Amino acid sequence: MRRLICLMLITGALACKNNQHDSVKIAKEVNRDKDKVTQTMAVEKSDADFAVEAANGNMIDVQLSALAKTKAANSRVRQFAAMIIADHATLSSHLQQIATDKNITLPQELSGEAKNDITRLNRKDRATFDGAYMHMMLADHKKYVDNFEKAAKDCKDAALRNYIHEALPVLKKQRDSAAAIDPYFVERTPTPAPVYP
Repeated sequence: MRRLICLMLITGALACKNNQHDSVKIAKEVNRDKDKVTQTMAVEKSDADFAVEAANGNMIDVQLSALAKTKAANSRVRQFAAMIIADHATLSSHLQQIATDKNITLPQELSGEAKNDITRLNRKDRATFDGAYMHMMLADHKKYVDNFEKAAKDCKDAALRNYIHEALPVLKKQRDSAAAIDPYFVERTPTPAPVYP
């Protein structure tokens, strides 16, 4: 009980200390403190940090894609967004179950950087939204695949390794779909007329 109270005080202090209220940083700090103070987390800190980043990635993709489902002009982009939402809902659910079982704290909201990405994307007009969304999805999924492949080698927890092996084919499918759609917008982006001196 004393350790739980100590952990709650630390968590509260971290939330107050962090004026930008970055949920990803707070979750990582809470997991670090669980590992050091209470020793109640059933995974190593590096595995917990991976889980926090994966949860944030799932939330980012769901929120960006929810925006795309309503704002995208191209039906292929809206279908891609629907696929992302469905896939990441499944991945999020599985990751949440592992986090509960292993006593890993996951972020409850997006990181500050992710919120800024959503704000920037939401400001795009209908003519430029689809291309911006697809460029973002392609870049994110290239990064996700790289991170998950690295984690597949480095992760020590068996449940998280299984999650990684379940998620990798999904993320690769999404990356490949984004790569197939993205050139459609690159080819149709008007090229500015050259300016001659």
